[in-house]
Amino acid sequence: MIKTIALAGKWVAAGLAATVLAVGASSAAEYNLRSVVGPDLNDEDYDGIIVFKDYVESRSNGEISVEIFAGTQLCANGAECLQGISDGTMDVYISTSGGAAGIFPYVQIFDLPYLLRDDRVAEKVLEGDFVHLLRDFALEDSGGTIRLMTIGNTGGWRNFANTKKVVQMPSDLEGMKIRTVVADLPQELVKALGASPTPIPWPELFTSFQTGVVEGSKNGITDIMGMKFPDAGLKYITLDGHAYMGALWWMNNEKFMSMPESLRMVVVDGFSQLQQATFASPKRKSIQAYKDFVEIGGTIYVPTPEEKAMFKEAAEPVFAWFKENVRNGEQVYGALVEDAAEAEAAIAALNQAAVN
Repeated sequence: MIKTIALAGKWVAAGLAATVLAVGASSAAEYNLRSVVGPDLNDEDYDGIIVFKDYVESRSNGEISVEIFAGTQLCANGAECLQGISDGTMDVYISTSGGAAGIFPYVQIFDLPYLLRDDRVAEKVLEGDFVHLLRDFALEDSGGTIRLMTIGNTGGWRNFANTKKVVQMPSDLEGMKIRTVVADLPQELVKALGASPTPIPWPELFTSFQTGVVEGSKNGITDIMGMKFPDAGLKYITLDGHAYMGALWWMNNEKFMSMPESLRMVVVDGFSQLQQATFASPKRKSIQAYKDFVEIGGTIYVPTPEEKAMFKEAAEPVFAWFKENVRNGEQVYGALVEDAAEAEAAIAALNQAAVN
């Protein structure tokens, strides 16, 4: 028996066994954290929650236990799961930006293209004040019930992939039908680059490639290979790295604040450990995924700096759209751009010191 399972807008087909997995909690613990992740026990989200569980249970001397629910036992989609966090029927949940945008629209900042240069810059930004700003907005908008704990990674970087040809510059995308989610911002981006946005549910994407309903998508390599999209005709990937696939980890604020400060610090440190695990996991898994893609006949193109600048210039209208149409958009956009510039400068100084 097969069920279709949703993880914050990222859909997969998985055996029923995955939906009934719960990694146990200690009955002796004073605080039990009911934690929901997706059904894929081999992805970076599951890696992260396992690291979190081990850390907080051991460092709290058993006062905190973490119970892991993989799949849809407690909730079925982003909105429902976040409502569960708000209600306190569950305590920890991971979403993509798309899964949380209906409630916290400014998290679509992670769908804006070309703002974060690379992993090193992104990781530095996501360990700093920018996350605190999003946390403050989320607490305010949820009436103090939903707390953003950390932001990790869930699949690397989004790149343009297609069934037709090598894409080197924005003009190569003109007229191409690109799959998007049903959300304004990714559709605005595809239109800005001259392509035709085509919302397609994730479970239907394989068949849509086969039949030509869509000719391209915006996905990370592990999703592309995990869903076997090359078998449906997806042959070309352009490593433009237009969007960092941020993983937003939420917690019920009442549960968090009910703990003594010493245990709250353990939880905060645990989420830091989780974050580091999710930063590392996609890097390792992408190595084999890219190798497999090439071995079955796929073509990977790396844009030159000049070509990547052309993509960013073509996407400029999307930045204005975000600032004008998304609540708190201008403040969130400004904070990310400022923090990214500071991260780039700090990294450049470190690099200079390292080579001298």
